[in-house]
Amino acid sequence: MKSLFSPRKAAVAAAIVAAFSLTACQAPAKKAEAPAAAAKPVDTSLTQRTLGDGLYEMAYSPAAKALYVASAQSFKDVNGGVIYRLDPTTLETKGVTHTDLKNFGTAIDEAGNVFYTTNSLDGAISKVDAQSGKVLERLVFPGKKDKEGYPAGAREVLWHGNELYVGRVADPGYISVVDEKTFKLKTTIKNAGKWVTGIIYSPLTERIYATNGAGEILVINPRTHKIEKRWTAGDGKEYLFLNMAEDPATGRLFVTDDSKGKATLVFDERTGKVIKRIEGDALAIKFNAKRNEIYISQRESKKVLQLDATTYAVKNSWSFDNNPNSLLIGPDNNTLYVTLKAEFNKDSSTKGQDQIARIALK
Repeated sequence: MKSLFSPRKAAVAAAIVAAFSLTACQAPAKKAEAPAAAAKPVDTSLTQRTLGDGLYEMAYSPAAKALYVASAQSFKDVNGGVIYRLDPTTLETKGVTHTDLKNFGTAIDEAGNVFYTTNSLDGAISKVDAQSGKVLERLVFPGKKDKEGYPAGAREVLWHGNELYVGRVADPGYISVVDEKTFKLKTTIKNAGKWVTGIIYSPLTERIYATNGAGEILVINPRTHKIEKRWTAGDGKEYLFLNMAEDPATGRLFVTDDSKGKATLVFDERTGKVIKRIEGDALAIKFNAKRNEIYISQRESKKVLQLDATTYAVKNSWSFDNNPNSLLIGPDNNTLYVTLKAEFNKDSSTKGQDQIARIALK
């Protein structure tokens, strides 16, 4: 979900490259004498299907045993969005909720009974029932609009301790804190730097980390809602940090930059210093403690990488004809879900619909 820095251009910056189907036709049959081994084996670990326009983040509900996908739909002459309810194994569509606003980021509560989706272009957040997919509540954040009439975009949302932390794309950026029970704005964490992009919670330090477009990691105390520290790469280079993942057992924080740095930086949470730099474009990132692996989506390279979390060596990779965007690890820790973006035309239409992929990790 790289694209939400400029609300009015959300889809254009986020989407790249045409979708394709896993079940593409095989090459024409050879003559009878040609050996069967000439055919390229199908990767049975990968399931993929075309789903719809404007796919962004995903949420898995153990209570509903369903995979939800937030969709902003098309950005050309289409109002509103969609929330897809999928079978997590087959990716078959089990339900569809049409919403009046476009959907982007997602987060799910601890019980898995409700999940939340950000409506970035409208500066809002929606509460959704995980069983039915029905929108239960909507909160439109107060605040000034820009010269073109757009509010500060609501990008990522984090559920923690009965509060929702919503990163706001503005300059200076800020974080809106919502009381989950009343679904009302509780407080605002101000002066968060240009464009608040990613937000996660660390069980190790009991702090919330937020990245911004100025290359900072904000260390926030969730009890006081105060920014206690600001970490930077410290190498004199310019960064636009995006998404994060954490290995709490080793105190490592993985941070991607898909714009200026084109790398994944590994921070030591005890010192706030960079201890490793993984070169290459990097958008979404997830850490799998059970398998001691890191997963990175590379939009420009059109790949998803599977790395050994100790050595950082690439164990496996999956190439696509379109562009990997968001990632989600399944509850069994042996499944990885990926949204795949279609390329945009100059008039904001797309060259094909977006796709969803399921990878059975080996």
